[in-house]
Amino acid sequence: MQRRPLAPRADWQAQAAATGFDYHTIDGAPYWDESACYQFGWRQIEDDLEAATEELHELALALVPEILASEELLTRLAVPPLYWDYLARSWSAHEPQLYGRMDLAYDGRHPPKLLELNYDTPTSLFESGFFQWNWFEQQVAAGALPAAADQFNSIQEKLIEAFESLVLPEPLWFSCMDDSSEDRGNTLYLLDCATQAGLATRYLPLDQLAERDGQFTGPDGTAIHALFKLYPWEFMLAEEFGPVLLSSATRFLEPPWKLLLSNKGVLPLLWERHRGHPNLLEAHFDAGPDALLAPGWVRKPVYSREGANIEMRNLAGQRLAVEGPYGQGPWVRQRFQPLPRFDAADGSPVYTVIGSWVIGDRAAGIGIREDSTPITRNTSRFVPHFIHD
Repeated sequence: MQRRPLAPRADWQAQAAATGFDYHTIDGAPYWDESACYQFGWRQIEDDLEAATEELHELALALVPEILASEELLTRLAVPPLYWDYLARSWSAHEPQLYGRMDLAYDGRHPPKLLELNYDTPTSLFESGFFQWNWFEQQVAAGALPAAADQFNSIQEKLIEAFESLVLPEPLWFSCMDDSSEDRGNTLYLLDCATQAGLATRYLPLDQLAERDGQFTGPDGTAIHALFKLYPWEFMLAEEFGPVLLSSATRFLEPPWKLLLSNKGVLPLLWERHRGHPNLLEAHFDAGPDALLAPGWVRKPVYSREGANIEMRNLAGQRLAVEGPYGQGPWVRQRFQPLPRFDAADGSPVYTVIGSWVIGDRAAGIGIREDSTPITRNTSRFVPHFIHD
């Protein structure tokens, strides 16, 4: 695993604009960054990343029925009791899931370590599945990458296959917070994949989702029987319309049971059941901040996103924290795992996290995020990759 400088394509901004990738720059700083790329060998992809992703996915899925059968575990994960049966019915009905992303610490030499699961509303999908493949094909054609190179990326192909296999009422509606260009871009990408799979699709800004007689509808009163929503399940349950979920016949992607796997409480549960697993980090439920006195831990709320409200003390005892809106509720404490560190062209440090995608229960590809600090946030840069031994 190496980080290599590479000349950006002269027209990449125009290409991004043409595809609706209008969040390639955030607050004047690059989010998409093709001034560098990461190189992997085939063994690193197939034996390390792909194999670990599928095994961790299976371990996570095995937790779901155990959690649903235990009031103690549901309470530890801060699932509102009103919705316990709702989640259980979703699982018992085998309501299908679509995708997920797990974040891994991996340096190319040691087994990848699971940092967290993003299994409800993962983003960076468009840039992982489409835009970095575009980059790859064009850089190979230009001779900037070896002709025999490849990329770990069957994301779009597997998304289309997954949509083809779904048994859901049509049209399948797609919804998100329309004022977020990132959420809208990822949602419309999924809508396009569903359309390519032959499904009838419609888009609906989430603030236009309505309710009538205990059922969800569009603003014109049209009944919504199937809805993909890029909006966290814990937010859905807390909304004023939350109780409507209990009476509504709407089928959701992701299904309600995915709330459990987007909860960072699965990290200590996985560790308790598979202590010493080479791809897991020691993790525990944490009742208070006193545990931070011991260096080498990361403290996270069970419900949080994009690096918000994370506090860490590295092995030297140095503290790093990010503020955010998720400070309420239970926390988990996870063993600190140093991220791979590289040097940018100007000599500044770069810390790297790998987002490994699961689609239809199969490993489908990776996207790489990097930051100048060890905490990956929504502004952390996305850098493409290729494979060549």
